[in-house]
Amino acid sequence: MVEEPAIAIPDELDRAFRAHHGLVFRTAYRITGNAADAEDVLQTVFLRMLRRTDQAEALQSEESYLRRVAINAALDVLRLRRTDQTVELTDLPNRQTTGDVSDLRRALGQALSKLEQRSAEVFTLRFFEGFTNPQIAQMLGISQVLVAVIVHRTRRQLRKELSAYLGDRS
Repeated sequence: MVEEPAIAIPDELDRAFRAHHGLVFRTAYRITGNAADAEDVLQTVFLRMLRRTDQAEALQSEESYLRRVAINAALDVLRLRRTDQTVELTDLPNRQTTGDVSDLRRALGQALSKLEQRSAEVFTLRFFEGFTNPQIAQMLGISQVLVAVIVHRTRRQLRKELSAYLGDRS
Protein backbone atom coordinates (compact mmCIF):
# COMPACT_ATOMS: atom_id res chain seq x y z
CA MET A 1 0.00 0.00 0.00
CA VAL A 2 1.41 3.37 -1.04
CA GLU A 3 1.08 6.10 1.52
CA GLU A 4 0.19 9.55 0.19
CA PRO A 5 2.43 12.38 1.31
CA ALA A 6 0.92 14.68 3.92
CA ILE A 7 -0.02 18.17 2.84
CA ALA A 8 1.81 20.86 4.74
CA ILE A 9 -0.75 23.28 6.12
CA PRO A 10 0.63 26.71 6.97
CA ASP A 11 0.17 27.76 10.60
CA GLU A 12 -1.81 30.84 9.51
CA LEU A 13 -4.28 28.69 7.60
CA ASP A 14 -4.65 26.28 10.51
CA ARG A 15 -5.30 29.21 12.84
CA ALA A 16 -7.82 30.71 10.39
CA PHE A 17 -9.64 27.37 10.15
CA ARG A 18 -9.83 26.99 13.93
CA ALA A 19 -11.03 30.57 14.35
CA HIS A 20 -13.57 30.72 11.52
CA HIS A 21 -14.75 27.25 10.49
CA GLY A 22 -18.02 27.83 12.38
CA LEU A 23 -18.65 31.11 10.58
CA VAL A 24 -18.05 29.51 7.19
CA PHE A 25 -20.27 26.52 7.98
CA ARG A 26 -23.14 28.70 9.30
CA THR A 27 -22.94 31.01 6.29
CA ALA A 28 -23.05 28.08 3.88
CA TYR A 29 -25.84 26.36 5.81
CA ARG A 30 -28.02 29.48 5.74
CA ILE A 31 -27.78 29.52 1.97
CA THR A 32 -27.90 25.82 1.12
CA GLY A 33 -30.17 24.67 3.94
CA ASN A 34 -28.27 21.39 4.00
CA ALA A 35 -25.51 20.30 6.40
CA ALA A 36 -23.77 18.06 3.86
CA ASP A 37 -23.61 20.88 1.32
CA ALA A 38 -22.39 23.26 4.03
CA GLU A 39 -19.59 20.79 4.87
CA ASP A 40 -18.63 20.66 1.19
CA VAL A 41 -18.56 24.46 1.09
CA LEU A 42 -16.42 24.53 4.24
CA GLN A 43 -13.85 22.27 2.59
CA THR A 44 -13.95 24.25 -0.65
CA VAL A 45 -13.39 27.56 1.12
CA PHE A 46 -10.31 26.43 2.99
CA LEU A 47 -8.90 24.58 -0.03
CA ARG A 48 -9.24 27.80 -2.02
CA MET A 49 -7.49 29.66 0.75
CA LEU A 50 -4.69 27.06 0.80
CA ARG A 51 -4.21 27.41 -2.96
CA ARG A 52 -4.15 31.20 -2.93
CA THR A 53 -0.78 32.65 -3.76
CA ASP A 54 -1.61 35.89 -1.99
CA GLN A 55 -2.55 34.30 1.35
CA ALA A 56 -1.20 37.27 3.25
CA GLU A 57 -3.87 39.52 1.70
CA ALA A 58 -6.63 37.02 2.47
CA LEU A 59 -5.47 36.64 6.06
CA GLN A 60 -5.42 40.41 6.64
CA SER A 61 -9.17 40.69 6.08
CA GLU A 62 -9.75 37.07 7.00
CA GLU A 63 -13.33 37.10 8.30
CA SER A 64 -14.65 39.19 5.43
CA TYR A 65 -12.75 37.12 2.88
CA LEU A 66 -13.96 33.81 4.30
CA ARG A 67 -17.57 34.97 4.51
CA ARG A 68 -17.51 36.14 0.87
CA VAL A 69 -15.89 32.92 -0.36
CA ALA A 70 -18.42 30.86 1.64
CA ILE A 71 -21.31 32.78 0.11
CA ASN A 72 -19.97 32.33 -3.40
CA ALA A 73 -19.20 28.63 -2.90
CA ALA A 74 -22.68 28.02 -1.44
CA LEU A 75 -24.26 29.82 -4.38
CA ASP A 76 -22.19 27.61 -6.69
CA VAL A 77 -23.67 24.57 -4.94
CA LEU A 78 -27.19 25.95 -5.52
CA ARG A 79 -26.41 26.66 -9.17
CA LEU A 80 -25.05 23.16 -9.63
CA ARG A 81 -28.14 21.72 -7.98
CA ARG A 82 -30.34 23.80 -10.32
CA THR A 83 -28.60 22.41 -13.40
CA ASP A 84 -28.77 18.85 -12.11
CA GLN A 85 -31.59 17.21 -14.05
CA THR A 86 -32.24 14.40 -11.57
CA VAL A 87 -35.08 14.99 -9.14
CA GLU A 88 -35.96 12.88 -6.13
CA LEU A 89 -39.67 12.14 -5.87
CA THR A 90 -39.63 13.59 -2.37
CA ASP A 91 -38.26 16.86 -3.80
CA LEU A 92 -41.18 17.44 -6.13
CA PRO A 93 -43.14 20.47 -4.96
CA ASN A 94 -46.60 19.73 -3.68
CA ARG A 95 -48.84 22.57 -4.86
CA GLN A 96 -51.24 21.93 -1.98
CA THR A 97 -48.55 22.88 0.54
CA THR A 98 -47.16 26.04 -1.01
CA GLY A 99 -47.01 27.57 2.45
CA ASP A 100 -44.57 24.89 3.61
CA VAL A 101 -41.32 26.43 4.87
CA SER A 102 -39.11 23.78 3.26
CA ASP A 103 -40.69 24.44 -0.14
CA LEU A 104 -40.20 28.17 0.32
CA ARG A 105 -36.58 27.61 1.36
CA ARG A 106 -35.98 25.46 -1.72
CA ALA A 107 -37.63 28.06 -3.95
CA LEU A 108 -35.53 30.82 -2.39
CA GLY A 109 -32.38 28.79 -2.98
CA GLN A 110 -33.32 28.31 -6.63
CA ALA A 111 -34.14 32.01 -7.00
CA LEU A 112 -30.80 32.97 -5.40
CA SER A 113 -28.95 30.67 -7.77
CA LYS A 114 -30.39 32.61 -10.71
CA LEU A 115 -29.11 35.96 -9.47
CA GLU A 116 -25.94 37.62 -10.67
CA GLN A 117 -23.00 36.92 -8.36
CA ARG A 118 -22.80 40.43 -6.86
CA SER A 119 -26.57 40.63 -6.27
CA ALA A 120 -26.65 37.25 -4.53
CA GLU A 121 -23.65 38.18 -2.42
CA VAL A 122 -25.13 41.52 -1.31
CA PHE A 123 -28.53 39.95 -0.57
CA THR A 124 -26.94 37.16 1.46
CA LEU A 125 -24.79 39.55 3.47
CA ARG A 126 -27.78 41.82 4.15
CA PHE A 127 -30.54 39.35 4.93
CA PHE A 128 -28.84 36.08 5.90
CA GLU A 129 -25.80 37.47 7.69
CA GLY A 130 -27.49 40.63 9.05
CA PHE A 131 -24.94 43.21 7.95
CA THR A 132 -25.94 46.82 7.37
CA ASN A 133 -25.57 48.55 4.01
CA PRO A 134 -22.53 50.57 5.22
CA GLN A 135 -20.85 47.39 6.47
CA ILE A 136 -21.50 45.63 3.15
CA ALA A 137 -20.19 48.62 1.22
CA GLN A 138 -16.98 48.55 3.23
CA MET A 139 -16.59 44.75 2.84
CA LEU A 140 -17.08 44.84 -0.92
CA GLY A 141 -15.35 48.15 -1.58
CA ILE A 142 -18.41 49.75 -3.18
CA SER A 143 -20.60 52.74 -2.28
CA GLN A 144 -23.50 52.55 0.14
CA VAL A 145 -25.76 53.88 -2.58
CA LEU A 146 -24.80 51.00 -4.87
CA VAL A 147 -25.48 48.53 -2.06
CA ALA A 148 -28.94 50.06 -1.52
CA VAL A 149 -29.70 49.88 -5.25
CA ILE A 150 -28.57 46.25 -5.46
CA VAL A 151 -30.67 45.34 -2.40
CA HIS A 152 -33.74 47.06 -3.84
CA ARG A 153 -33.41 45.45 -7.28
CA THR A 154 -32.63 42.04 -5.84
CA ARG A 155 -35.63 42.12 -3.51
CA ARG A 156 -37.86 43.10 -6.43
CA GLN A 157 -36.46 40.27 -8.56
CA LEU A 158 -36.86 37.73 -5.74
CA ARG A 159 -40.45 38.86 -5.08
CA LYS A 160 -41.19 38.17 -8.71
CA GLU A 161 -39.49 34.75 -8.58
CA LEU A 162 -41.27 33.82 -5.34
CA SER A 163 -44.68 35.29 -6.13
CA ALA A 164 -46.34 31.85 -5.95
CA TYR A 165 -45.17 31.53 -2.33
CA LEU A 166 -45.72 35.13 -1.24
CA GLY A 167 -49.24 35.56 -2.59
CA ASP A 168 -50.64 38.98 -1.69
CA ARG A 169 -47.74 39.76 0.66
CA SER A 170 -45.47 40.65 -2.25
